[in-house]
Amino acid sequence: MKNILQYFEKTCEQFPDHIAVANESSSVTFNDLKTRSQQAGTMIASELKQDSLPVAIYIDKSLALVEAMLSVLYSGNFYVVLDTQMPVERVRRIFETLQPAAILTDKSYIDKVKSINNFKNDNAINSTSITEQSCENSPIKEDKLKTFYKTFYIEDSISTEIDTKLLGRLRSQMTERDPAYILYTSGSTGQPKGTVISHRALIAYGDWFIHAFDINERTVLGSQTPLYFSMSVSDLYASLRTGATYQIIPKKYFSFPMQLIEYLNTYKINTIYWVPSALNIVANWDTFAYIKPEYLKKVLFAGEVMPVKQLNYWRKALPDVFYANLFGPTETTDICSYYVVNRTFSDDETLPIGVACSNCDLIIADENGKEATSGELLVRGPFLADGYYHNPEKTAEVFVQNPLNDAYPEIVYRTGDLVYRGEDGLLRYQGRKDFQIKHMGYRIEPGEIEAAIGALPEIHACVCIYLETTDEILLFYQGKIKQEALSAAVSGKLPAYMRPNKFIRIRQMPYNSNGKVDRKLLKTNYLEENQL
Repeated sequence: MKNILQYFEKTCEQFPDHIAVANESSSVTFNDLKTRSQQAGTMIASELKQDSLPVAIYIDKSLALVEAMLSVLYSGNFYVVLDTQMPVERVRRIFETLQPAAILTDKSYIDKVKSINNFKNDNAINSTSITEQSCENSPIKEDKLKTFYKTFYIEDSISTEIDTKLLGRLRSQMTERDPAYILYTSGSTGQPKGTVISHRALIAYGDWFIHAFDINERTVLGSQTPLYFSMSVSDLYASLRTGATYQIIPKKYFSFPMQLIEYLNTYKINTIYWVPSALNIVANWDTFAYIKPEYLKKVLFAGEVMPVKQLNYWRKALPDVFYANLFGPTETTDICSYYVVNRTFSDDETLPIGVACSNCDLIIADENGKEATSGELLVRGPFLADGYYHNPEKTAEVFVQNPLNDAYPEIVYRTGDLVYRGEDGLLRYQGRKDFQIKHMGYRIEPGEIEAAIGALPEIHACVCIYLETTDEILLFYQGKIKQEALSAAVSGKLPAYMRPNKFIRIRQMPYNSNGKVDRKLLKTNYLEENQL
């Protein structure tokens, strides 16, 4: 099969009445989800009269958002899910390179979409496939540098009659190399980068994820991550391909761990794939002393380093649960390596990132592009993205010829992650090339400092930040221990050159929209408060 919709439709045939997607207030079966998606897909395709173009989706995480994503695929196009809480200015920066054929939203965002639609755009890139001459109702029209995007409302599709002939024709023209979606991440220049993921990559990655973690029609996946974040494709598409239920967990519960566990029990959630910060909240509040998950069988985590102390809390309380540490960038669809936790770790150890996923190969290269036991991680295989949308320069920087292959063209992705292979054959993460600190003449990985200090029983969470202007290492932490006592404790755990210069106690770590600790905000706030 060459298209992710074919897998979805096979599931609809096998499990038409199974719950596909659900939240607190509603649910939809696989058969009904297919019908709604095809209705909206017909609406989009009938009016756009073009395919293989990006459609921006501006809908909160919900049943309607999943329907919208599938409907864009049915229309023969590819989708870009936007964070509805991001500033309008960032949406505009995304649109400068994306130039979507249309915006798909719901009527609760009429005013906000109007504000997005009415702005001066001096840097917009015009899609070569859309011109005023080629389509009278072109989705992109420009008038004196003002760009307007055609807008669809998902509610309007409810009365649309499915045009099976139109959808069939569009499907027949598609190939596995066509984009399925684009995910935008922050760019070093301030311009967001759009990572293009094809149907082929999504299918190949899903093959591994489903097999590795035995996702099936009895699985109930408790979804934490937003659908504009790469982790979301794992649990969503695993559900759509197997008949599992994708249960959306409202964001509010991740601030109230007891209610969060109650939610898991109410909806009989047996599998979760969360960022470590979400798991840490449960551990830091000693939630399992009061309530435990009754149905949970698998705990998967990715997106940032999982502190072993908090993982040990989970493992002690739930010893029969399967735990796995997953690792990978957006450019590999989601994950490229994983480690099944199969032994006990001390609190001050770090978890391996394990071994390569099946059908994915990992290379460790030194600064000269030679294979090594320690260096930058390179990835090859069908999981890889096709590059960055309308950004050939950045694409060429990191999607490069395999340095170990001079016989034929073969693209690998340079992750920018520093890793090493241990004596046990497992990969271990050292840090980002761009996060590495040079302090007092030494190269230092912030993660090593965080692991050592985070293992202290009085520390709930900690983040290490480096100030280049003053050559200082800052340690932000949550916990009851005072700065003086913490400084004394650290002196026995780290060499002098790795010890933070300042310890800053905070009540709560800031988190970004993906649920990760917001390191940039910590640094910015500190600089502003200290007028640096």
